[in-house]
Amino acid sequence: MKTTKKCAFCGRTFTANSGMQKYCSVHCADEAKKAKKKRQQDLLNAVEPVLEIQRQEYLTFSKTAILMGCSRQYIYKLVAQGRLKASRISSRMAFIRRADIEKMLEDNPYNRVIPDIRPKRATSTNQKETDKKSQTNAPAPEEILSYISGEEVLSTYKVKQSWLYTTAKRNQIPICKIAGKNYYSKSHVEECLGLTVDIAAITEWLTTEQVFEVYGMKPTAIHAYAYRHSIPTKKEYGILYYSKTHLDELRQIDLMEDDRYCTVEYVSEKYGLSKANIHHITKVHKIEKHKVGVKNLLLKADIERVMTERAAKGL
Repeated sequence: MKTTKKCAFCGRTFTANSGMQKYCSVHCADEAKKAKKKRQQDLLNAVEPVLEIQRQEYLTFSKTAILMGCSRQYIYKLVAQGRLKASRISSRMAFIRRADIEKMLEDNPYNRVIPDIRPKRATSTNQKETDKKSQTNAPAPEEILSYISGEEVLSTYKVKQSWLYTTAKRNQIPICKIAGKNYYSKSHVEECLGLTVDIAAITEWLTTEQVFEVYGMKPTAIHAYAYRHSIPTKKEYGILYYSKTHLDELRQIDLMEDDRYCTVEYVSEKYGLSKANIHHITKVHKIEKHKVGVKNLLLKADIERVMTERAAKGL
């Protein structure tokens, strides 16, 4: 019985006349032979440059990359870091010796790096002596971290789960996994949230909208101001709160109602001076000045004293 086979070249089904027949026609057999010769020639074309490079003592950056099996940019990086020596002949030509490549490989043996496992100390007497010396000058031990579960972080600090994952990855918060659950370093989480002070002692908080209503500060301004002056903040369910006590202390809005102080606009309207003149007078006579928001408050007693002196001099 004649058997049915699949052509090894075109893939069509045909009836074979013998058990050794692989191709359905003479044309497919010729094309398969040409394809085999082409693969052999491509292999020779790929191998010959490498064989030629292996016989050369001085190599260009491109040939060095082919020999080492890496990119040319990586060869430039090794040379720039001083790990691989190169010699520049002209502005467009540089060579690397094969001996320098072998020396670089010999000076950098492979060492297997196992995470979270420190290498064992040598047991030689010299190493023990150096260990004793290092112990005397050893720094203080690192702080022992306390970990809390992800559920505790969400419930205690009232943050979203997406915020926790993103912040932990961005700020490299130490994480340990126990029984399939992630536990996060409490101190690092509080640092990312800005909880560097006792939050429980702060009773009054303002949202970004409330800060704009009370102090007239835009969201971008209050964010930069809080970062610059280390104002305590907290975040609950995606809403950011600022400590009103610290803002009042820094902004000093109570001075606006103090009769001892007056604004620059008040001085300008009363004495007919420009803001530039008022700034010059306060600087020369060292008049006490307080900045509340975007306004400067001047001490009335000093202003009246200076204006009296100026009037006596006929200025």
